[in-house]
Amino acid sequence: MRFSLLLALWMLVGLATITSRNVFADDLVEEDATETVARQNEKPRPKEKARRTYMGRIVAQPMSHRGAAWLVRPERDDEEKAGESFDRLGLEPGMTVVDLGCGNGYWTIPMARAVAVNATAESSDLDPPGEENDESPNADAASESLDGKVLAVDIQREMLQMLQRNAARAKLDNIQPVLGAIDDPKLPAGKVDLVLLVDVYHEFSHPESMLWAIRQSLKPDGVIALLEYRAEDPAVPIKPLHKMSKSQIMQEYKASDLKLVREYNALPWQHLMFFARDDSPLPEIEPEPFTQK
Repeated sequence: MRFSLLLALWMLVGLATITSRNVFADDLVEEDATETVARQNEKPRPKEKARRTYMGRIVAQPMSHRGAAWLVRPERDDEEKAGESFDRLGLEPGMTVVDLGCGNGYWTIPMARAVAVNATAESSDLDPPGEENDESPNADAASESLDGKVLAVDIQREMLQMLQRNAARAKLDNIQPVLGAIDDPKLPAGKVDLVLLVDVYHEFSHPESMLWAIRQSLKPDGVIALLEYRAEDPAVPIKPLHKMSKSQIMQEYKASDLKLVREYNALPWQHLMFFARDDSPLPEIEPEPFTQK
């Protein structure tokens, strides 16, 4: 009986060792369980089933890893001015940031360079998104401190594998891949300075649950940086299902106790909106209405 117990424990330890290389934030989430309850005692975690529609819009299907090459197409920066968006994130060394829906690392790689406390790549330049254009699982055991780290979250293992290969090629060791769930990004509570959502929020099958968990992860002055293709602009060559209007975004984010604190309206195709917790000390602003140029 004692041997059986020891064997079962050994198998569990072995399984945890294998899993930890891809899902680093799980341990942090468990450690922060008490803090999670304390920080959000006004609203429990939503009990949400997968949605086909949410607040009047159809929920889009997520992109498969088989379409990952589209994320790193050479013309992307010219089309979307990704470098311009990146500059508006305000990343600094020592920050803890999240690339949620990281894919193969188009944004993750430059984010890791920007927040690194010590130089972790051969190049000291903070290359904008698009400089690493291959596919990318590398990271060591999760450290106690998340300062200067990027938590790269995706629900597809294949995307994380592409990301890890890209991170290894770039000689970056401050990226922690996280295998998220469709209703939980597996983020530590109260530790995140910025969560980046690039053209992915509209694909969440559990939007209320995801925003609840993201809100939980933010520091008091932490923000969500949301990029979504503009639904108000018919000239944006993206399927309507993969676009969002400002009014729709505001409706959904306000319902999840988030407030708009900043925005940037000069991108060719996308809205860039920054949201904080409704109890954040950051001042709330009103969104500027979209006007066709």
